[in-house]
Amino acid sequence: MTKKKKNEPLTGDALLAKVKELEHLSKEEKAKECGYYTITKGGVERVNMMKFYNALLEAKEIELDGKQSGNGRGGRSASYRITVQANGNLLIGAAYTKQMDLKPGDEFEISLGRKHIRLRQLDSEEDTD
Repeated sequence: MTKKKKNEPLTGDALLAKVKELEHLSKEEKAKECGYYTITKGGVERVNMMKFYNALLEAKEIELDGKQSGNGRGGRSASYRITVQANGNLLIGAAYTKQMDLKPGDEFEISLGRKHIRLRQLDSEEDTD
């Protein structure tokens, strides 16, 4: 008798694509179809919803516990909130510049609104408006 090898659960883009493909199924059926289940010694199938949900969050690059994901490098992740410092400055921070793949020397035009600041990168886009 040959034992059936269980496939590894889907992750990342493959997981997101499969979930979209299975939109007509219940969440438990989606988790099972994506490989998030185990079979107990008694032969009972158990769907692991927590691992499924965590894999979905990771695939969407959503961090709930504040830990840096994947690459193991330290530093802060972007929270999309900043506070005016005591000296009146706004510090954007490296998490944002890394996410936008900005390099030292990149220049921006600043436009001020009533309660917002808009940055427009100056380079080859200078001719467009």
